[in-house]
Amino acid sequence: MRVTNNMLINNMVYNLNQNLRTLEKLQYQKATGKKFRVPSDDPIGASKSLKFHTDISKLEQYQRNAEDAMSWMTDTESALGEIGEVLKRAYELTIDVANGTKKAPEDLQKVKEEIDQLREHLIQIGNTTYAGRHIFSGYKTDQPLLNEDGTYNIDLIMKKDENDADKKAEIFEYNVGVSETVKVNTLGGKVFGKIDLDEEGKPIFVEEPDYTSDIDEKKMPYLIAVFDALSDELDSGTNPDIIQNSIKRLQDSHEQVLAVRSEVGAKMNRLEMTEKKIGAQINNVNELLSYNEDVDMAEISMQIAMAENVYISSLMTGAKIIQPTLVQFLT
Repeated sequence: MRVTNNMLINNMVYNLNQNLRTLEKLQYQKATGKKFRVPSDDPIGASKSLKFHTDISKLEQYQRNAEDAMSWMTDTESALGEIGEVLKRAYELTIDVANGTKKAPEDLQKVKEEIDQLREHLIQIGNTTYAGRHIFSGYKTDQPLLNEDGTYNIDLIMKKDENDADKKAEIFEYNVGVSETVKVNTLGGKVFGKIDLDEEGKPIFVEEPDYTSDIDEKKMPYLIAVFDALSDELDSGTNPDIIQNSIKRLQDSHEQVLAVRSEVGAKMNRLEMTEKKIGAQINNVNELLSYNEDVDMAEISMQIAMAENVYISSLMTGAKIIQPTLVQFLT
């Protein structure tokens, strides 16, 4: 085969361009710190990177869910703590009234006024919101749990009905991992309970308050009924047994609040561990992603130096093969 000057020139230009393209690619990698910029540079590596980025996005969403759930439960725990303080103060006042020392009417009136204020504060706590959502109202987060008069404002489904698939407890579940959820909200019925009313609208106190059955807005919250009965007795003074009974009712209510608070605390502890686990997983995937697509700066600097030498050598070799006068003639 006859080798012509055109063939020599074309091959030389082609090889020079290839060397220059290699040098440009290495310089891009060093400038960006990435091994590839388009999938064709490394199809397998690009595919892995896409998967790693997807995994990181999922983990970051789980992390946001866990943080939102933690904030919700932090507000819930704070509200339960306030309810506990209200019950504690009411208990102290009731014990003081029932200690056997006869109180003057004006003293009892002062106690009644404080009990009434504590009752109002209970209603406010029952309507606590997080990010504009009522935390004790189940799925009806746009509506307060209690009316201004202390009655229930909404219906609440407290437990799942195995015979009715559509009847599910109004519990929010947040995804915080693959097939991993956490129940976030606490239903108001578990804290305030419910009590039946007689024909005159008076509460019918029983030995064991109901904190588990479904709530309808016709029912009276047990906690509010306890404060109402105590306030009425302080005003009338007709039945001292109500004062004694109120002591036990306040104790029982406080124990129920503590039980719910401890349940929320257990969920918060679990969420803290989940957040740490998600953070560790994100770091691990980021390390894999970095290993897959980030360049080693020391190595890439050496490769650039070698590519530059190759390019310069090819220029010098081409200049010897193609005489300058001929090149000038062709150009």
